[in-house]
Parts: sequence; C-alpha cells; structure tokens
Amino acid sequence: MSQAAALSPEANATTIDINPATGETVSQVNNTDIDNFSAIMTSAREAQQAWAQLSFKQRGEYLKRMEAYLAENAEELALLVSRSNGKTQVDALATEVLPCTLACQWYRKNAAKILSTRKRGGGSLLFFNKQTSIHYQPLGVIGIISPWNYPLSIPFGEILMALMAGNAILLKVAAATPAVGVAIENILQAAGLPDGLFHHVVASGSQTANAFFAHGVDKVFFTGSVDVGKQLMAQAAETLTPIVLELGGNDAMIVLEDADLARAANGAAWAGYQNAGQSCGGVERIYVVESVYQQFTALLAEKTRTLTHGPGTHELNVDFGSLTTAGQLRTVEQHMEDALAKGAKIAAQSAAKGNTEPGYFYPATLLTDVTDDMLVVREETFGPILSVTPVANAEEAIARANDSNLALTSSIWTKNNKRGRALAEQLETGVTTINDHLYTHGLSETPWGGWKESGIGRSHGPEGLLEMVNTKVVNWDILPSKRNLWWHPHTAETHGALLNALQFVAGTGLINKISSGLKLMPYMIKKMFFDNPSK
Repeated sequence: MSQAAALSPEANATTIDINPATGETVSQVNNTDIDNFSAIMTSAREAQQAWAQLSFKQRGEYLKRMEAYLAENAEELALLVSRSNGKTQVDALATEVLPCTLACQWYRKNAAKILSTRKRGGGSLLFFNKQTSIHYQPLGVIGIISPWNYPLSIPFGEILMALMAGNAILLKVAAATPAVGVAIENILQAAGLPDGLFHHVVASGSQTANAFFAHGVDKVFFTGSVDVGKQLMAQAAETLTPIVLELGGNDAMIVLEDADLARAANGAAWAGYQNAGQSCGGVERIYVVESVYQQFTALLAEKTRTLTHGPGTHELNVDFGSLTTAGQLRTVEQHMEDALAKGAKIAAQSAAKGNTEPGYFYPATLLTDVTDDMLVVREETFGPILSVTPVANAEEAIARANDSNLALTSSIWTKNNKRGRALAEQLETGVTTINDHLYTHGLSETPWGGWKESGIGRSHGPEGLLEMVNTKVVNWDILPSKRNLWWHPHTAETHGALLNALQFVAGTGLINKISSGLKLMPYMIKKMFFDNPSK
C-alpha cells in the first residue's frame, strides 16, 4: 500500500488547491511535517530494501494494476487535473491520463530488457582471459520535484521508472496542483504498493529540497524553471547528490517551402496554444521560408481565430483553458506588452467561450513583425503566444533557431523526410520532430531532455531507466591464473613482453604483428599459468 508522508499536526497546515479557471476551491491538502523527515526517509529506505528484491515481473504486476485503475477512472482523473491545473478536460485526457496509461505498459514490458544483467564482450585479445558483466542496481530513494503544467504525467512517468528500477520515491508536486498529488497517491494505493515505498510530500519547494539533500536522498529529478534548476544544482553539489534537470524551452518550428502548409498550421496551433501554451516543449518561435510565409501566416491566422478559450472542466467544446498561476499570466502579459511596444503586430487571436472573467485566461495570439530583441523571441513565454518570422532559406532558419540559450525541442516541416532528417542533425536541441511537435513526451520509449540551459540528464525511455540505477561492473578470470602480465616482479623480460604486446595490438605490418604475438605468447602463458607467485 502506498502512503502519504507524515502529516503536520497543525490543524491549519494545509495547501489549498484552487481552480485557476474559475477561482473555486478544489481541495485542501494537509502539509507534510518536515520536522519528521528523518522518519519518512527511514520508512522509504526500509521499504526499498524489500522492493529491490522483487523481480521485474513482480514489480510489473503493480504497474498492471495502476494501468487498470487509470483506464477505469480516466474521466474522473481528467476532470481533477482540469480543475486543479486549468486545462480543458479533453486536454487532460489526451496529454496526461492517456500517456500515463501507455507508460504503465511500456515500462512493465521493457524494464527487464534494459536493466537486466548482461555480459560485455572483450575489447582486446590481450585480455582473452577476462570476462565482464554489467549490473544495474537501484539507487535507493528517488526525490521528484514536479511542475504544475503537467501535474500528473510528468511525475507519474518518473515514478514508474523509479519503481521498475527498484527504488522508493518521495514526490513533491507543485504548490498550485496539490490535489493531483493526492490523485497519484490513490493510483499507487490502488496498486497495493508496500507501505513506505512512496511518500507524497506537501511543502514548499525550498523546504522539500533542503530536506531531500539534508537526509541523503539518492537522486533528485526536477522539472521547472532554469533559475530554480541552477539553484538546485548548486545545492546538490554540496553533497554530490546526482540530479536530473528538465528546464525551460523556447522551441523553434521551421516551415520549409515544400511543407504541407495546412498540416503545418494545424500543428503549430496545437503545439503552440495547447495547455494555454504552458508546455516547455511547445512551439514558441516559427521561422518560415519567405516564399510560403504569407500563405502559411494566413492559414495559421485563420486557425487561430477559429479557436476558443474558456473554462474546459465540463465544457468539452472549448479548445484550451486558463493559465495555471497569476504569476504566469503576468509574464505572458509583460511579454506581449514588450512585443507590441517594439513594433509587433497581432495577426489573430482566439475567441472567449463561457465565463472567463474569474480565471487566468489569455487568448491564443499570433504575432507578426517580431524582432530578435523582443522577449517573446529571447525568452520562454510559456503562454499561448506564437511569433512567425520570414527567413530566406533553411540555413537562416536553422541559425536563428539555434540562437537561444534554451534547446529542448524543435521541429522541421517538409514533404521531403530525407531532407528533414538531414537538417534535424543541425538543430541544437534534445528532440527534433519532422512534421509534428511536442508529442514525443508522450512516447515512453523516447528519451526526454534538452541541451544548453534546458537541462541535464534524461527521463523516459531506456535512458530514463538508466538514470534510476547505479551501473556496476563485475570482472573475473575465465581460467584460473597466477598473475597478470604487468604484475610484479618487473624485469627486462617484462619490459620486452609489454613492447611485444603493444606491437601485437597496434603495430604496423602483418609480419610485425605476428612476430610480436609469437614472442609474447610464451611469456604470457608462463606468467599467467606457471609462474611462482612467491617470486
């Protein structure tokens, strides 16, 4: 059975979850007693020791039960995410609940293939008597600090990876979406996880990070802003705690002259406006080859004007909901004010649907006449604003796309897949998609993470599972031997044998190699199998 972290005895020690689209209270969640964190860690470590002894198949049975719970309660979970985060119920179902369900399947079926012990082939004939195996051992206790933009799918994928790798988990969800953390508790409780293996920590980010590092958590996974990521990395350095950071994005979309413009416009609208633009891997900057710029911009403007924004908790015919926090709404407003003051033009905006007055809503907005000094170009806006800019050719588009300190994802839109794949190699991002954008976060098999200031490390896929383990090498002699070639005593004969070994593996000329090998072999046999180790 899963369990929440120990609760504070103070009656008023709660975090209130408020629907940002309506202002209504979703729930009040009891805060964790951070003073009791040593007991939480002890509980997690004890549970992890037993959990690590289970086979991958046994661990997978718990994921199978989680998968069943997600399928049976999909609408209820999507509704809760919608109320807590502000996104529409349809969006929550598509980008949160469904990916979590698929993740249960993929990690259950593939973890053993990736993390099972395997033999490593030899690298040189000089070490013919050595055999190596690679072992992947659980880290212990994983600390996860997750964001509010995807409060279910981001932490849940990391939880699954940690569990299948044999770890215990301490989860801290964003203060804006604590009700989703409780929903995650319920999913794990339905799976019947052992007591102590999972703890939901409800506290401030700084309190949680301090507790994680002070009590020796074995690794931290953080998704959030660049500034906070840098602070956590500096804090982790004091104890050399390993950390995976998935930070911001200012993602570029490149539309080439041969692109399917209708698909490109539809893709840009979804990847740019979905979740009210609050996707670190969503489109923010669009560079279009000038020969199709006017046509593409007209299509995207038309698409933008047909979209609606409004409360999407119960209304299924609205395209996107509200931003999640007042602070994020203000950032979007500031970026827009900056762009308009510097000459940008609004080409199109979405229409409000329903009562948007109480919520943190901002219309989907398409900007033209943008310049590189504008905040919407230089920084991550994290809102429903798209800028579209003409470029002379693909080379200019790539140069401008790469001109950013953030490098999470990017996309190229062309009917020529071969050309698209070649150009993708030139983009400085962790993910590049062709004729699509953003969706790879929902593919459990693909690693997720960025370059530059977009973070370090990876989650998802085999690479994500490998972040959850220590790699151990075990090496042994195939045949019993007395001593190695390079062991003492060192003599002139040893020196000659080492020179022959060098010529055998790296010398020039076949005759030289054969001659060196023939000279080396008697000495190696003598040293390894007949030499007296007492001399």
